[in-house]
Formats: sequence, structure tokens, C-alpha cells
Amino acid sequence: MATRIYTDDFESKVLESDVPVVVDFYSDSCITCKKLAPTLCDIEEEYEGKLNVFKVNTNYDTKLVEEYEIKANPTLILFKEGKAVGKQIGPREYDELVEWLEDYI
Repeated sequence: MATRIYTDDFESKVLESDVPVVVDFYSDSCITCKKLAPTLCDIEEEYEGKLNVFKVNTNYDTKLVEEYEIKANPTLILFKEGKAVGKQIGPREYDELVEWLEDYI
């Protein structure tokens, strides 16, 4: 299961990561976010050691929400070498996420 991170550890966990990182911007009250969670767990297992997956709660980490212009939950942002290189908004199936990630891993 993806680990929740906060504004304070975002830089060390995401921007300074040696491997690509998917950040799931979510809300606890978002039904679609809850439906996406098992798919992200599968992605995390499939790409273990090649990709990290973290979660940021949009209700609490508003600085990150503003910085990355999060307008809807869930929003996935893929970071590589400290830069946001891709964004997916809304629910996604496993195969869609794998296809999206393959170009970066």
C-alpha cells in the first residue's frame, strides 16, 4: 500500500528519489480514490525497486496542491529526476497505468 507523505518529506521522498515516483493526490472522502487504491498497490508490487508510489492528502497538504495545480481527485503525477513528467486525472485501469509508466521506467 502506498505510503502517505507530507509537504515536509516530499522533497526527500519524491524530488530526490533515485527511481521514478508516482504521487497519488487523493482525499479520504473521494470514492474514486478508494477504487484506485488497489490498482496502485498492484503497480507498486509490479514495479518494486523500479518505482515508488506515495500518497498526498489534498485536504491537508495544500501547499503541494497549489504547487502542482491539483484540480481534481484523484490526480496522479509521475516524477522522474525531480521533475513532474506526466499527469493522469481521474480513475485509471491497471493496463492504462502500465502503458503510461512504461515510457519512464
